[in-house]
Amino acid sequence: MGEFWPVPDVLGYLAGGWRVERSVRDLASGAEGEFSGTTLFSPLDGGGLLHRESGTFVWQGVPRPAERTLRFLPGSTPPTVDVRFADGRPFHDLDLRSGHHVADHPCSADLYRGEFTVRSADRWRTVWRVRGPAKDLVLTTDYVREG
Repeated sequence: MGEFWPVPDVLGYLAGGWRVERSVRDLASGAEGEFSGTTLFSPLDGGGLLHRESGTFVWQGVPRPAERTLRFLPGSTPPTVDVRFADGRPFHDLDLRSGHHVADHPCSADLYRGEFTVRSADRWRTVWRVRGPAKDLVLTTDYVREG
């Protein structure tokens, strides 16, 4: 079916549990880290999904627990999604109808550019490139649906 796997219903596709593996590279210092854990997309009252990620982040050999929460809400144009931080601040849009999407998120003077790629019904990847005066990072995350 080509390089990308089209997703006509993003919220339906994401719902459920995913195994997560993330690599983090600081291009300025050469430091590297890894995150390993799970993400659960569960229904939100009023529509959308609550994204809860938890696991272990190892930075330069030091492990520590890590978690984050996001809200994936129906976008202004179906079937797009409006991704927000747990406190409601906007993060980025998401449209996977083609199986591929690029989104930007300005954070202070840094720019986060995310590339989302769906490979199959059970696999997708994000690559965030962060550039600016404070950061020079690449974060690559692979998601595999849990059985």
